[in-house]
Amino acid sequence: MSLTGAISSAVTALNAQSQVLSMVSDNLANVSTYGYKTSYGDFASMVTDMNTSSYSSGGVSVSTRSNIGEQGLLTTSSTKTNVAIDGSGMLAVRAGLSGTDVEYTRDGAFAADADGYLTNNGNYLLGWRTDADGNVTSGATSGSLTPIDTTIISSTASATTQASLVANLPAEASTGDTFTSSMELEDSLGTKAKTTITWTKTGDNTWSASFGDPTSSDGTATLGTVTSSAVAVTFNADGTLATTDPDPATLTIGSWTTGAADSSIALNLGTTGSADGLSQYSTGADTPTVSLKTTQNGIYYGALTSISIDDAGIVWAGYDNSQTIALYKIPVATFNNVDGLAAGSNGIYYATDTSGDASFVGAGTGGAGTIKGGELEASTTDTNAQFSTMMASQQAYSAAAQVITTAKSMFDTLISAVR
Repeated sequence: MSLTGAISSAVTALNAQSQVLSMVSDNLANVSTYGYKTSYGDFASMVTDMNTSSYSSGGVSVSTRSNIGEQGLLTTSSTKTNVAIDGSGMLAVRAGLSGTDVEYTRDGAFAADADGYLTNNGNYLLGWRTDADGNVTSGATSGSLTPIDTTIISSTASATTQASLVANLPAEASTGDTFTSSMELEDSLGTKAKTTITWTKTGDNTWSASFGDPTSSDGTATLGTVTSSAVAVTFNADGTLATTDPDPATLTIGSWTTGAADSSIALNLGTTGSADGLSQYSTGADTPTVSLKTTQNGIYYGALTSISIDDAGIVWAGYDNSQTIALYKIPVATFNNVDGLAAGSNGIYYATDTSGDASFVGAGTGGAGTIKGGELEASTTDTNAQFSTMMASQQAYSAAAQVITTAKSMFDTLISAVR
């Protein structure tokens, strides 16, 4: 039995070293694969029977192991929708637009497909919908994860509903003197317009502000009709704002030729008893003027121009009107035993009883790594280490083959003695 056992043991060694060579081959083949985790052989001895008078060889077994939690080197990418995790955790993906199954990966080479979804090898990156400021609106749970559609808001626009005015009305002006300023605004369809404000001194420390019908930015076309009355403004003897009538002052516009909804704009003319808005001081100029500064919350129409991802995992959309809006938040999936995940093709991993279920948290919280937009995680394969393993495996394979050759020779000798 000892010669037969020696051959059987050597055969297990040949099988084990062949598997290790396969692992080395895969590792070297994936040295440039983003998010790839190196596989290695975990050897275990097999013992059948041992005592002081005889020895019965067992052999060796090998199982595949991968250090899935090992951090790969992060490299900069020219694609802003590429994403990497710096630290522990996985990205959540789905094989299709529908369904509830969630898979996991560290390969963040995502790019928008023809429909605007972020995909990589046919897998859709999942995230939580947010409001424009990046606050999750759908609930931070696995059930609320949805494929990230970068074109979900393909354009942006909003009407002007609030405007703050800052200007000094010259105290030296005579009753009946007028001055003009202009203020930009947007209708509900995002059309840019402007209105002319006529400042008329109506008496000591009193003024009237009337608004002209809004026109196109170049002033060539009238776009709507002002339906609100002029605003009466009074000042204190120290030049600070006293009252406005109506209070609060409001500018209303209707009959937009663009088809937009009627506008109601709350005007902030300043704080009573302060000069933080409108004021009345002497300018000392021979020909006084009114210089108006305005801030308002309207946004003119803008088309989608870019998508980027920040370290908090927020997917931001950029528009050609200089606006940015948050669309989604990419979560990080963490596991009690990340090395217990089952590996699949295209850098995909599946949850198992050994790994436990995923916990989805925001990037950089709950022990999860941070998300790096515009970066990719390189393979953890060390070429030098793989060549060393390959040479050791080759030597072990040759030695095991030599054992078989030697045992065969001993069998031949035994058979010859019988003859």
